[in-house]
Amino acid sequence: MKILIAEDDLYIRKGMTDLLEQEGYSIIQAPNGKVALELFEQNQPDFIILDIMMPELDGYSVCREIRKINDDVPILFLSAKDEEIDRVIGLELGADDYMSKPFGVHELRARIKAIAKRYLKSQQSNPKVDDSFVFGDLLVYPIELCAKRREQTIELSLREIKILECFYKNKNNVVTRDMLFDYAWGYDYMPNSRTLDQHISKLRKQIEIDPLNPVLIKTVYGVGYRH
Repeated sequence: MKILIAEDDLYIRKGMTDLLEQEGYSIIQAPNGKVALELFEQNQPDFIILDIMMPELDGYSVCREIRKINDDVPILFLSAKDEEIDRVIGLELGADDYMSKPFGVHELRARIKAIAKRYLKSQQSNPKVDDSFVFGDLLVYPIELCAKRREQTIELSLREIKILECFYKNKNNVVTRDMLFDYAWGYDYMPNSRTLDQHISKLRKQIEIDPLNPVLIKTVYGVGYRH
């Protein structure tokens, strides 16, 4: 899922990029409204985060132009203002949501995840098709970005879903680090062992009954992992 972030504040833009890339999204960055429109036409992102106050073109103008081209792509406005009129203008222009600065990373993550679920569902050619899969004693629902163990629901990120899918498709076989990076991060990603170890550790804490003695994702020392 490609997300276009149009934000002139480098610190905020980089912070959002780092956060969302950790979640498994592909990020396109624009420092102003004019570049945002150019990148939108070139890359056709699945979701757009628009700052309102930007040089060249403000967020309202960018949203207006995008809606002439695409009525469906989700748009989230960011603004340092918190006036009702600003939210009303944004929604009337076709935005799907609105967040005021400063905002917390947990709130941003939750809003993006909610929109990601809607996007993934819309990509299903046949809504009756169930693409869930069994992973040990879990039932994983990629479209819902979660897994279930009896009555327990475990919320997962897009990246974590990709990691589980990689193990599922290679059940009983050793999954090397390179295989995981290729499947869950992409072929152009530069591998970093610490990055992968952190994701596997976090995933184990979420899905294993005893994370210190994992049974769903086992380490194959010197090679990778096995499900």
